[in-house]
Amino acid sequence: MARISFDTLDCKILQLLSQNARKPFLEIARECNVSGAAVHQRIQKLTSNGVIRGFETLIDPSAVGYETCAYIGVFLTDPLQFDTVATELRKIPEVVEVHYTTGKYDLLIKLYARNNHHLLQLIHNSILGIVPGRTETLISFKEEFRRQVPIDGYNLEQ
Repeated sequence: MARISFDTLDCKILQLLSQNARKPFLEIARECNVSGAAVHQRIQKLTSNGVIRGFETLIDPSAVGYETCAYIGVFLTDPLQFDTVATELRKIPEVVEVHYTTGKYDLLIKLYARNNHHLLQLIHNSILGIVPGRTETLISFKEEFRRQVPIDGYNLEQ
């Protein structure tokens, strides 16, 4: 994606939305001292340029029965299979992220399981059938925090 130049208003809107994606446009407009139409237009521009990729509801996995968060590092025997493996992993609902990486792993998978037994089933019955290579699993005890990247007014074209 091409880098976009932001002005002060764009940055303020992004800051406010990153803190609360459900904040009404009129409330954002009041805090920015502009009209609701101006905020709506800016958000449309940021969305069409790919800066804002969407608005989401964050669900606590444990509240809906997913007690185990795991990361699986994948060592592929054939690097040309990145796309095929990623396409197959997308079919597993418990897999929530897949990253191509440098360093130790070729791919890094994040998934949620109901418990450790369910995690083992996912690994044995799904993941290992897809991955041509070997894996290494890390279980997260607790997500300490998650946040958006900082929006500090820095012009990304600099």
